[in-house]
Amino acid sequence: MVKSQTQQVERFLMETVENLNTFLNNTTVPTLLKETEASQPYVELLLANMRRLAVFCDEGHQACRVIIKENPFRKAAAEKILYSIYHQCIEEFFSPKNDAWYEDSRAAYTGKNAIKFHEAPPESIQKLVQTLESGFQAIREELEYYETDYRTKMIQSQ
Repeated sequence: MVKSQTQQVERFLMETVENLNTFLNNTTVPTLLKETEASQPYVELLLANMRRLAVFCDEGHQACRVIIKENPFRKAAAEKILYSIYHQCIEEFFSPKNDAWYEDSRAAYTGKNAIKFHEAPPESIQKLVQTLESGFQAIREELEYYETDYRTKMIQSQ
């Protein structure tokens, strides 16, 4: 089960990195400013978040690829990687370090998108985040187990 989850996460991260890199490679601050009334510092903050998320997801993707290729498959190492991905990628998406956006926890009950921006974002960033959100939500649900299980193991080992 851990190996199939690792493979699922690897595919998700590969697609996410492709989407983020395509966006980042074809976007500039001036073009984003034409799409919104948001301030330039806020638009730059949004782009910084996208870059940070792309790096974390790429690192997680590479870690998954390495562990999947190992023979025999190392379950404990995979669990540690999945735990790390939960913290670096999933949590960074829903609650970025610099608070460029936030998660509306009530959105799950309304069926609306959970990510809310502090200022009106450029349309292209809003579309990108909406495109990515369902995948991040699904992977978060898959990996929440590792969050609690790994912490329990760490506490018990002390």
